[in-house]
Amino acid sequence: MVRALVGELASAVGRTVTVKGWVNTLRLQSKVQFVVVRDHTGMVQVTHRRGGEGDALGELLRGLTVESAVVVTGRVVLNPVVKLGGLEIVPERVEVVSAAEPGLPIGAETGPEQRLNWRFLDIRRPERRLVFEVQTTVEQAMREVAAEEGCTELHTPKLMGTASESGAEVFEVGYFDRTAYLAQSPQFYKQMAIAAGIDRVFEIGPVFRAEPSFTSRHATEFTGVDVELAWTEDVGEVMAFEERMLRRVLERVAERHGEQIEQHWNTRVTVPELPFPRLTMAEATEKLRDAGWDPEGAREDLDPEGERLLSALVAQETGHEFVFVTRFPASVRPFYHRRPADDPGVTDSFDLLWKGVEITTGAQREHRHARLVEQAREKGMDASPGGPLGRYLDCFRYGMPPHGGFGLGLGRVLMLALGLPSIRDAVFLFRGPNRLEP
Repeated sequence: MVRALVGELASAVGRTVTVKGWVNTLRLQSKVQFVVVRDHTGMVQVTHRRGGEGDALGELLRGLTVESAVVVTGRVVLNPVVKLGGLEIVPERVEVVSAAEPGLPIGAETGPEQRLNWRFLDIRRPERRLVFEVQTTVEQAMREVAAEEGCTELHTPKLMGTASESGAEVFEVGYFDRTAYLAQSPQFYKQMAIAAGIDRVFEIGPVFRAEPSFTSRHATEFTGVDVELAWTEDVGEVMAFEERMLRRVLERVAERHGEQIEQHWNTRVTVPELPFPRLTMAEATEKLRDAGWDPEGAREDLDPEGERLLSALVAQETGHEFVFVTRFPASVRPFYHRRPADDPGVTDSFDLLWKGVEITTGAQREHRHARLVEQAREKGMDASPGGPLGRYLDCFRYGMPPHGGFGLGLGRVLMLALGLPSIRDAVFLFRGPNRLEP
């Protein structure tokens, strides 16, 4: 018989259906047996009234274990007493296709590390699986906007002959008779695509960072969303693109999953107004120091405490969850960020903070070869033709248009959208300094 999804049983009252899923809970009484079966669309109660001696179905149910995979065939009937949608299945046949061992290794109160050890069981819980349903919606909305905005989706290499632009440590891997590196960013390849005449570039792909960070928002492997736009006049065009993308993302998430997110995670999805608030780094620093941050006046960049405080101050003043911070000092930004003519000590760059967490770094890039070489050398980098930047700098020798872009952390977006305590809960299988399994 054709499989019926639990979420569609309301339209099947009076009919005989076959449901396939897992045993969620068991309540086996002497006269009536209740089995709640769960699939990816919901839960349904299966109710069997014991028939006395020779009741083979009753004996089968008596031997069931929680999380066993079962196929249940029976009639859907209305029962207003049942909390799960006011209906139940009266079974005719139950098949145990794969029995679960008794005594599950995790439960509702299990700590995060043990849950990660048994992630496939953890994700069977509806609130955990919801993360990936939301992720699917987020990526669909991002691709929708990228297509509307004229982007070409690329997949850049994740094995590189030299380390990418980040100052963070890189993962080295053996590559035949030489050493290769896992890509810390698709940045240089995005810019190569711009040089190749691909007007707007979009990618969703893996990123690797060999940073020994143990915070709730760091991972050694994560999914990055990257955009690069040719012929941009200033960084404001890049920021406006991201605003439009994130607004569409949260519109779709609110429409499709808002009620479930509030039910399971007690988080309300707010669709942001455009434009997002904007502050220069100088303005942000002044505001933060007035509130007691960095009293010594030593910091040139925002730390996590500053990000949280600044977001709280902006939310209090504007009611907005997002804030762009712009014009970071050149000393704390990569060499390829453009420096404005009116203030060469800063960069045409930005961070986007959401609920106190940085989710994006972006900038207008320096597209002039001579200026780029000069800025690389200022940072102590080898900009010679045969050096590690040689191939990258070649892209700027034969007509590179002005361009800008950003990189966005998908896991952080999911973590904040659902109100999760850690990025570990926002990815399928987390990778961190102490975790390479499962």
